Amino acid sequence: MIKGFRDFILRGNVIELAIAVVIGSAFTALVGAFTANIIDPVIASAGGIDAAGFGFLVRPGNDATFVDVGAVITAVVTFLITAAVVYFLFVVPMNRANARLRSLAAPHEPEEEPTPMDIALLTEMRDLLREMSSRDARP
Repeated sequence: MIKGFRDFILRGNVIELAIAVVIGSAFTALVGAFTANIIDPVIASAGGIDAAGFGFLVRPGNDATFVDVGAVITAVVTFLITAAVVYFLFVVPMNRANARLRSLAAPHEPEEEPTPMDIALLTEMRDLLREMSSRDARP
């Protein structure tokens, strides 16, 4: 059981996962700052001058019942930006690299060399002579 765990750790998947978590955390902070400082003010401006943001009050006069639609839109935008960057910067290049490695690791079948023209002509002549001699040998 310990040997299996050691093989799992040394296989590289855990290291790749750790790198992905670190990069994902850093990128999430970057996207969070982008949405908080650029997307949120744009969405909040749609709510009006005196509004707490883009949303509505379930009970007028009670700020605790404010449904912040802008926060949901911001979360969706954050998710889409993060997913797009992860896909295009990590998944697509990794898939291409894996496909390239698989093609290099696959056994290559030797290509059939074309028959030289003189050999092909001689073979055809031999076959024709055999056919003619077999016709002449018949009674």
